[in-house]
Amino acid sequence: MMEIGDNGRLWVLGGRTSSYALHLTDRDELLHLHWGPRISLEAAAALAREPLAPHWPFESRTDGLEEYPVEGGPRFVRPALSVRAGETRGTAWDFTGSDVEGDELKLRFTDPATGLALTLHYRMRDDFDVVERWVTVSSQLADGSLELLRADAATWTLPERDGWRLSQLHGRWAAESRLVRSGLTPGEKVLGSRRGHTGHQHLPWVALDAGAEAAEESGEVYGCALGWSGSWRIAVHHLPDGRVQINGGAGYDDSGLMRLAPGESYTSPVFAGLWSGAGFGGASRQWHAWQLAHVIPRAGKPRPVLYNSWEATLFDISEDQQRALARRAADMGVELFVVDDGWFGARTHDAAGLGDWSPNPTRFPGGLKPLADEVHGLGMQFGIWVEPEMVNPDSDLYRAHPDWVQFQPGRTRTEFRNQLVLNLARKDVQDHLWEQLDGLLTSAPIDYVKWDFNRCFTDAGWPGEPYPQKLWVEHVHAFYALVDRLRAAHPHVAFESCSGGGGRIDLGVLSRTDQVWTSDNTDPLDRLAIQYGFSQLHPARVMAAWVTDSPNTQLNGRVSSLRFRFVSAMAGVLGVGGDLTRWSPAELAEARDWVALYKEIRPVVQLGAQYRLRPPDGGLGAVQYTRGDDTVVLAWLQAQHYGEPPPAVRLRGLDPAASYTCPDTGTVYSGAVLLHRGLATGLRGDLDAAVFRLRRT
Repeated sequence: MMEIGDNGRLWVLGGRTSSYALHLTDRDELLHLHWGPRISLEAAAALAREPLAPHWPFESRTDGLEEYPVEGGPRFVRPALSVRAGETRGTAWDFTGSDVEGDELKLRFTDPATGLALTLHYRMRDDFDVVERWVTVSSQLADGSLELLRADAATWTLPERDGWRLSQLHGRWAAESRLVRSGLTPGEKVLGSRRGHTGHQHLPWVALDAGAEAAEESGEVYGCALGWSGSWRIAVHHLPDGRVQINGGAGYDDSGLMRLAPGESYTSPVFAGLWSGAGFGGASRQWHAWQLAHVIPRAGKPRPVLYNSWEATLFDISEDQQRALARRAADMGVELFVVDDGWFGARTHDAAGLGDWSPNPTRFPGGLKPLADEVHGLGMQFGIWVEPEMVNPDSDLYRAHPDWVQFQPGRTRTEFRNQLVLNLARKDVQDHLWEQLDGLLTSAPIDYVKWDFNRCFTDAGWPGEPYPQKLWVEHVHAFYALVDRLRAAHPHVAFESCSGGGGRIDLGVLSRTDQVWTSDNTDPLDRLAIQYGFSQLHPARVMAAWVTDSPNTQLNGRVSSLRFRFVSAMAGVLGVGGDLTRWSPAELAEARDWVALYKEIRPVVQLGAQYRLRPPDGGLGAVQYTRGDDTVVLAWLQAQHYGEPPPAVRLRGLDPAASYTCPDTGTVYSGAVLLHRGLATGLRGDLDAAVFRLRRT
């Protein structure tokens, strides 16, 4: 819902439970009015009539109040927009009008001195509280170019409170998306990535609550999430007068995004914001539901149980070996069989073959089709791993086109993981990858592609290009365009985003992939904290999780039961990645039962509303999923101390007047008792876990 007042200079966007309001003064100052619980147009008009508060000497009258602060003029806050045209830098705009197209509001401005035209875009859907914001910048110069140094997607303004607490998701490889909360102190808190991709170090999301007043299911929470898969920056400003603003957009610094020739334009990624009055859990459920409805492709279709051969084989693969694993996976009930790295070119180790996307003739003499046909005959879909944006120097592609990689003239080409990064911004590289990947997906009945990205940008140069800085932005746009084109040409193929685990997870990549690889860390205990943080923003429907071997061979050697490993992985999109040829008949039989159980609860886990009942902080952790009449609870006991039984788990989101039956035991529970007293888990010892199913009766 959208309402307009004050002769077209006051706008109120309305969602399910909240409103967002802004106002243009008679001086063409675009000021933020309100973001929070629903208000009327009349209430917003009253806010617009209030005089600005007095400001201290050396301070600006509008700092902390402007909807989209720009560089130049009487401002001292971090600008969202910075441009340069010849010797002129900064922006002084004139309002030229507004348009409403469906649920989208467009506010248009121009700057005659620089030839800049700016459009601020807003969208708020009636059934959600998420506000989607982005900007379009174009050049109206008759000649010359407009240098776009920075164009953030949005600035978010928070109401005045006594204090704020900041939530963020931080980490590294194999330890991604861990939640941390801390008080926000005066100054700037800057999160981001200068690595060319989203990065393992931070997810592009922040949440703020007032003075630590919010809890899991109560209190006000403001959240912001950026939809961009390249370098990015979110800056949280605690201003001298106590106000808080949040800027976010593509690019880590202000060194320049691109040059715009006359008539050219740049559109920023979406920076989405959300207000919730129902605590962190309420905010998460709104984020999840919005992504399932409006971001993730084919989100209403649950994802299949997959088997991936990587940890079983590493690079030592063969067609016969894959067939043996496929037969065991099919017998377990797996629905998607994936051949990981090592099927192509001279890829017998990680220093060769990357970039040569044709099956290794020794390992797969008939190509991939014979194996794919057998996998289909076993009742499973067939998938492969690729890493199209990278190349090994020891490859046919690099030997033919050494100029196709990112590099700085006169500098050594830095290798990480024995890899260089292809300059995907180049049209010839884009065309080559399209031909290779389209041909690959046409050559065999492939249903799924795991798209990896295992190296950060280091030497992001583009020799011969007049404005090489644009590589950082255009690489991402080219990646998006390539995936979009492949999806259009092969609509039955599903795509998973991977980047050494969780190095490329954001709303941008989620808008064109079916799921993401959460972390290379498959240890079931470590995964609980990673998955807990991931759920702050993203739904279980996209969170891939594997059951692998015990002891854990990749990281820590931890020994855990098959029960604990499965229940940990069942919190998202279940996968199996162990060496099935080494599993005993008893383990294979137990795994078959867990897979069958997961298939029964899958619609609830992947598509239901999620409640984080207890955090995985060393004792008892639990998460609940509810969809319609069905509820699933997963519980994990990390360690039992002094023989004391773990506490009962209090459920949420149930009908206190209803009864709930467990189909496994026949036990009938009162909804009021489950909400107030809780569910006894019966867990004991170390690394124990259980699944509970309930149906409203």
